[in-house]
Amino acid sequence: MTDLRWSDVIDALDPEWNGYLPDVVVGEIGLEDWQSLLDLVEEQGWPHEVAHAKGAPWPRAAALFPDGRPLDEPPTLSVRPFAGVQVNVYPHAVDEIAFDVDLRELEGQVGIDRLCGLLRLVGSRLSRDVPLYAEGDLAAPVLRYDLATDTFWHVEAR
Repeated sequence: MTDLRWSDVIDALDPEWNGYLPDVVVGEIGLEDWQSLLDLVEEQGWPHEVAHAKGAPWPRAAALFPDGRPLDEPPTLSVRPFAGVQVNVYPHAVDEIAFDVDLRELEGQVGIDRLCGLLRLVGSRLSRDVPLYAEGDLAAPVLRYDLATDTFWHVEAR
């Protein structure tokens, strides 16, 4: 059973309104949560790499945030949870996990099902709600996974 229908969210995920790379930001987390997310990627067997560092080992959270602070030039972590879908994870702050996904890679019902599955998996792993925002606009999410109810909600297009 699907969580959201593509026809219901197509306006909220319209790249003209939302941008092609909507932002997922999960706040109020810590170093342990970062490590849990990094472990999840490996446990799921998703192809992953440190962008622009071919062959570099998958990092540990402590290496991304020495002394509890991000690196001066943090790497982008590229993950492919589904064939043809790349998620870019940005370790810019120890207290939030931020990543984006390209909407051009998530078309139709299969795309929204994959997106919902990914948000649910991340939310369950981190024990947090997972909001998705329009690209560059963190004022209010356009889609959210609600952990308490294990459901999704979205906003109508403006």
